[in-house]
Order: sequence, then structure tokens, then C-alpha cells
Amino acid sequence: MPDDCVFCRIVDRQAEASIVYEHDHVLAFLDHDPINAGHTLIIPKRHAAQLADLDATAAAAMFPAARSVAAALRRSGLRCDGVTLHLADGAPAGQEVFHVHLHVIPRWRNDGVRLRPPGRPAYRPPRSELDAIAHGLRAQIAESS
Repeated sequence: MPDDCVFCRIVDRQAEASIVYEHDHVLAFLDHDPINAGHTLIIPKRHAAQLADLDATAAAAMFPAARSVAAALRRSGLRCDGVTLHLADGAPAGQEVFHVHLHVIPRWRNDGVRLRPPGRPAYRPPRSELDAIAHGLRAQIAESS
């Protein structure tokens, strides 16, 4: 555990957090700077700075935890007509705490939250470009398997 990782300190109960869910491999707690009320973070208990560093067991536990939290948000009485899952992997993607974390964000129509910046045109490449990218990614996945 890196000494400066706030999420590791939360796992070790050395830093405060409002815990929502705990499992052998993951911990979920409310974001202290939420986008909307109920915004929850799901983290692996074992430190992993980036998604590629995450062990398969913890990775497999994160999505069921997100599913449980999302269902709880919908039943909670908090405003929640939908849920966005977001995982930023690396600083260019917007990751600010370098311990893998999955955001579970309660949403509603016109809540003002956007993934695409306003005014930025949609990127719609031709199928040939999509197929070439998919081919390259399949090759990389096969190499690492």
C-alpha cells in the first residue's frame, strides 16, 4: 500500500469514509465530492493504480458491487432515474486518485452531467476504420491471453 493513497487508508480504516458496501475484495463508499447525492465509489481492497494492475478476482467483484449499489440507489428515495458507471484509467482520462475506482452515479434527465463536452461534434468514423481498430485490439487481447 502506498503511504499516500487515501483509498488504501480508507480500506485500512485510517481515513474516514461513509461505507455503503463491503465484500472480501471490494469496498464501496460515498464520494466526498459527489456529482449527485448518492454518488458512490467502488474500489478494490488491494491497491491497483490502473485497470491493468487490477487482479482478476477484484475486477470480477467490482461489477456485482456496482449492480447492488445501483439497485439500492433506485430504491433509496434519492433522486435516481438512471445510473452512470464511470471508470477513469490514467490522468488523461480524468483519474485523480491513482487507485482504481468505479463511480456509480445516480442520474436523472437534464441533470446537467455530460460525458461529451458541449459543442464537440460526435466522432463517427467509417465502418472500415472501426473494423481496423477492432482487428488491432483483438490481436492485442490474444497476445496478452
